Amino acid sequence: MKKLVIVLGIVASLASCTQTEKGAAIGAGTGAIIGGVVSDSWGGAAIGAVAGGTIGALIGNSRDRAGYCIYRDRYGRRFEARCR
Repeated sequence: MKKLVIVLGIVASLASCTQTEKGAAIGAGTGAIIGGVVSDSWGGAAIGAVAGGTIGALIGNSRDRAGYCIYRDRYGRRFEARCR
């Protein structure tokens, strides 16, 4: 029962997050688990958490702006607009 309450608490806390925050949280958790298992140390878990969180945030950030592309105007300035 305690595990169910903990899992529901984690899921509920992620429900209100943006895609970037969800990606970072999921990436950090997964990276920590993989890093800890592979290296069999806390240091490996910490490095895995940082790497996973960074990659997860980048993936989540790209999902926040789905459907938008980056264009350049005739002066070379970059801007975002809906993809054509």
